[in-house]
Amino acid sequence: MLSHAKRLTHLAGSAVSALTTLPRAPADAMGVSCTRFEARDWRTLDEAAIAMWDDLAQATVEPNPFYESWYLLPSLRLFDPNGEVELLCLEAEGRLVGLLPLRRERRYYGHPLPHWRNWLHANMFLGSPLVARGFEAAFWREALDWCDHNTGTGLFLHLAQQPGEGPLASALARVLDEARRGAATVIHEERAMLRSRLTAEAYLEQSLGGKKRKELRRQQRRLGEEGELTVLRSSDTDNIDAWAEEFLELEGSGWKGEAGSALTCEFATRILFAEALEGAARRGRLERLAVRLDGKPLAMLASFLCPPGAFSYKTAFNEDFARFSPGVLLQCENLALLARPEIQWTDSCAAADHPMIDHIWRERRAIAGHNLAIGGTARRLLFRALAVRETGFSAGGIQ
Repeated sequence: MLSHAKRLTHLAGSAVSALTTLPRAPADAMGVSCTRFEARDWRTLDEAAIAMWDDLAQATVEPNPFYESWYLLPSLRLFDPNGEVELLCLEAEGRLVGLLPLRRERRYYGHPLPHWRNWLHANMFLGSPLVARGFEAAFWREALDWCDHNTGTGLFLHLAQQPGEGPLASALARVLDEARRGAATVIHEERAMLRSRLTAEAYLEQSLGGKKRKELRRQQRRLGEEGELTVLRSSDTDNIDAWAEEFLELEGSGWKGEAGSALTCEFATRILFAEALEGAARRGRLERLAVRLDGKPLAMLASFLCPPGAFSYKTAFNEDFARFSPGVLLQCENLALLARPEIQWTDSCAAADHPMIDHIWRERRAIAGHNLAIGGTARRLLFRALAVRETGFSAGGIQ
């Protein structure tokens, strides 16, 4: 990840003692009265605060289910019991209009470089803040100002898993440019997404060659000879606990279980999965899709529905039937999302260059990681040196 890592570490260690912070400037007038920005302890949030959070999730300029209350709060309870994560919150005229979880980190991708970072864990696939439409620039200005005056030993702000384009990315670039704040894009990748006006049948025809479609039809016929094949969809909470247990058992029975990376391998991830599914379903944010053979799960998918987008959260299939490509058959059924008028696109949440989904979903979503300068003059000069060492370029902005 880092080039010239030893020199990065040396630069950081030699300069920390010289760092200064900026005097606090007057708050920027954002055209809205009664604005307030503060860092909150998530452990003290009451029902009213969570209700405001849920209202914000319905009004965001860009959706991110992983920072909605029903996913982030269980995550924090399980993975941040000591309350090290700060919730940066922007309020305007009595309503919550921006939220981002942030934590001070001691290491940067394995190297001893203290910094602030938007908080994520291994089962969170997007790190963009929840921001109400019209408050994009205001939120970024306030968040960066807060970091300037709460740097501690942090050398920079790292924003991971950010959308590479869209209103939030544009607003961030504009705010950085206006303030002439040093910034560098340190990670840039693309992952599969589904975005098309075609029908499911037309999309599959365009996406897969005739020979591959013929093979899929043959596999489905052969699979039907093994027993009764059914496809079931659900968006409510009926039998959701049993469904979650079936999923965990199915995923754990395959290579992920052997590798120790299945959700069922850790108590915390088992609990998170069950709580997230129930929380999403109660808010109308969940679709469960399952292909079953004689009633037993062959392939399963949990997706979060956050109009105008959707997110393919977790999928699993029975590897004993791999010769029938059950995962591909499941994704062919999942193309029914194209018929939903409220869903304009679906994020695969998959790794870049995924060997299966990349061949079915042909659109791509850019995901980036940015480092941003914070603090006073000495710290920002150090940031520029670190950015050059890491990227080979000056800290001229994000891409």
